[in-house]
Order: sequence, then structure tokens, then C-alpha cells
Amino acid sequence: MIDYAPFWETLRRSGENWYTLTNKHNFSHSTLHRLKHNKDISTRTINDLCLVLHCDVKDIVRFIPESEEK
Repeated sequence: MIDYAPFWETLRRSGENWYTLTNKHNFSHSTLHRLKHNKDISTRTINDLCLVLHCDVKDIVRFIPESEEK
């Protein structure tokens, strides 16, 4: 399972927030909603988030094997 929990901690540390991502950096509300609910987002979006937040992919997303989900 893909989990975006690292994104929220990275966002907090960066000083950015939902408002600045949508209004200053032009991310859509639906993209942030998808992150909040662990829905699919594109690798392009992950790339753009890494650029804006000055971070690595591991700071946005993590993989949890199915055996650890339960």
C-alpha cells in the first residue's frame, strides 16, 4: 500500500501549508485531497512536490507491504 503520511510531516516542517500549495504553487485542492486519503497521484505531482518542498521522494511517500497493513 502506498502511504502519504510522510508528506504531511514534510509539509509541516517546510513552512508551507494547504493554502500556499494551492494558491502560491498551483496544486489543486483535489490533489491535496487525494494525498490526504492515500489515493493515487502521478509521479509528476510527486516530482513537483519534491521541488516545492525541497525534499526527496521518501519524504512524500512510503510503501507499506500488505503483510504489515493488517
